[in-house]
Amino acid sequence: MLHSKIRLLEMSRLNFCYYTMTSLVNTYPQTPCFPKKCAILLPLINLIHLRMAKMTKSRMLANLSEKWGVSKKEAGEMLDKFVEMVYSEVKGSGEFSFPGLGKLIKKHRDARMGRNPATGASIQIPAKTVLKFRVAKAAKDALL
Repeated sequence: MLHSKIRLLEMSRLNFCYYTMTSLVNTYPQTPCFPKKCAILLPLINLIHLRMAKMTKSRMLANLSEKWGVSKKEAGEMLDKFVEMVYSEVKGSGEFSFPGLGKLIKKHRDARMGRNPATGASIQIPAKTVLKFRVAKAAKDALL
């Protein structure tokens, strides 16, 4: 708990520093009173801010459009078609393999007996279908 609070505080400080620095640079780009030390730190703060930010759909589309050499709209349409293909494949055959990344699997879980942790009473857990993702060995080796 304490570790997560410290991390949150660090992130908020970096965000504050990032937005303060960018606003200063945008407001006073040619002013001699702007500290040179701050201008030197700005690229580093940009890098830290980008490394901390999660990949959003808009950032993903921007990256894909840049790498594929298409517009963001076309990249979005391609991504949507890919997702539709994954959905239909999992619905039909029960699994979809992402080479080098992993496998998305639809699995049926039977009904079973469980326990209510608050009272200790036995309860019946109904059968259901769940999705699982098994990470490929290549992804584990590359990331861990």
